[in-house]
Amino acid sequence: MEIQLINEHKKDFLDLLLLADEEEHRIDKYLERGQLFALYDNGLKSICVVTDEGEGIYELQNLATYEQFQGRGYGKHLISYIANYYQGQGTAMLAGTGDVPWILSFYESCGFKIFSRLENYFIEHYKEPMFEDGIQLKDKVYLKMELSAL
Repeated sequence: MEIQLINEHKKDFLDLLLLADEEEHRIDKYLERGQLFALYDNGLKSICVVTDEGEGIYELQNLATYEQFQGRGYGKHLISYIANYYQGQGTAMLAGTGDVPWILSFYESCGFKIFSRLENYFIEHYKEPMFEDGIQLKDKVYLKMELSAL
């Protein structure tokens, strides 16, 4: 297993990025200013994009694993890697996601804790309704990992 920091041709990963964020124009808002990490294990399996939000705060903007490789620990491994990567550079890592129990549980198992909620975010900010496992996304839930606690 190998993780690479991708500095060029980030749009080459669009198919995977779109699994986590369905609107390309939203991805464009953070992709170039963010750092893209790609996890390879006999081929590309997972990616994430992290942005510097200032004052020691980083945000995990996109985390995606190809569907056929989900549930094998790639996402968790990538989160562990980026938490260690940013530990000496900042104080906290944020992640915003839909209010879906298994997704929240996943982030909590990686060391994040729920700290904020934006009601009706997905309804008000996306053109089309978004669904995850048959659940319409409404609220955006923010989770936080204290990097100093690692």
